[in-house]
This record gives sequence, structure tokens and C-alpha cells, in this order.
Amino acid sequence: MAETKQSHLNGAYYGPTIPPKQSYHRPGRGSGLCCGPCCILSALLKLIITIVVVLGIIVLVLWLVLRPSKVKVYVENASLTQFNLTDNNLYYNLTLDMSVRNPNKRVGIYYDRLEATAYYDGNRFGYTTLPTFYQGHKNTSMLYPAFSGQSVVALGSSGVADFNQDKTQGSFDVFVRVNLRIRFKVGPIKTNRYKPKFECDLKLPLSSDGSTATGFTRTKCDIDF
Repeated sequence: MAETKQSHLNGAYYGPTIPPKQSYHRPGRGSGLCCGPCCILSALLKLIITIVVVLGIIVLVLWLVLRPSKVKVYVENASLTQFNLTDNNLYYNLTLDMSVRNPNKRVGIYYDRLEATAYYDGNRFGYTTLPTFYQGHKNTSMLYPAFSGQSVVALGSSGVADFNQDKTQGSFDVFVRVNLRIRFKVGPIKTNRYKPKFECDLKLPLSSDGSTATGFTRTKCDIDF
């Protein structure tokens, strides 16, 4: 009996084998790839910021290399041989010699459209178009706007009095604007079109005998981009 008990103890039964405990790790919120709308918007925002920064650097480098300067415009000479007012009808004959200087070494300019308009006392009385052209580096080009004809102007009683006073003094204040459509050329690259203006405040002596009047002072024009 003792032998049987000893044999039973030596072959003791400890039950079925227990499998090893499996560990489970719950991924945190910051793990894995982000695919939600917020992540897409964040990535898109970063991309836009990167593009803006890169474009800003490119523009800065181009400016430092090219150092573009504004075009310089002067009315070199002007001839006003007729400027008569009869019953609000203005009869006029005006010609201008304008110089346009491109001072840049590496920038050319395409003048795709030029429209010149003349005003007296805020009233438009003359309009003309000018030939298109390309202006190279460090180049001076000449423009010759000419206004001739008849136009109805609404000066009113005070405006007519001012006109008669100007006529007595022998000179008139005339404003000339040239509306442009231009493109810049840097090497093989051409920019989009821009629409600046040349604006010229002129004091024009009137010739009494129809010939070119003397006494005009060379006048610088402003450029409005």
C-alpha cells in the first residue's frame, strides 16, 4: 500500500497545461498614421506655408540680382497752338514730345498698349492711341502724343472765368495721362501684364500766331502702378 501511494505521488497530476499569458498593448492616440481631416488640413497648411516661403525667397533673390528701377518719363517739349473756347466748345491743337527711359540693365519692357488722354479743369478734351513697342535695357524711347479737334467741355461760369484768365496770362494748366499695358522681360522670361499710368501736370504757353510757343519747361511725369 505504501508502495502504491509513493508511485502515485511520483506521477502526480498537476492539471492541463496553462498557456502563457499574452500581453496586449493598446495603442495611444499619438501612435500610427494620422488620416483624419485635421491631419490633412495641417499637412496642406504646411505645404502652403512652404510654397509661400520659397516664392518669397525667389522674389528676394531676383530683386537683389536685378535691382529693378522705375521708368523715368519727361515731357521734353510741348506745342499748344490752339486753345479756344466758344459756347462750351473747346478747339485745341496740342503736341507733346515725351521721353521714356528704361534704366535697368537686365529688364526689358513690352509696351502692349498706350492710350493718352488730355484734361483741362477736370474735363477730358483729347484722346489718342500710340504705337506699341519693345524697349531694351538702358534705353530711351520717344513718344509723340498729338491732340487736335473740338470737344464739348462743361466748365460752368467759374470755369469759363478761369479759362479767360489763363488765356490773358498766355498759358494753360493741362493734365495728360498715358494709360499703359506692359510686360517685363528678364532673359527668356516674360511677366504677366501690368497697367501703370504716366501722369503729367503741364503748364503750356499758348502760341498767339499758330507757331510753336516758347517758354515751356521740361516736366517730369509721375508713374502710378
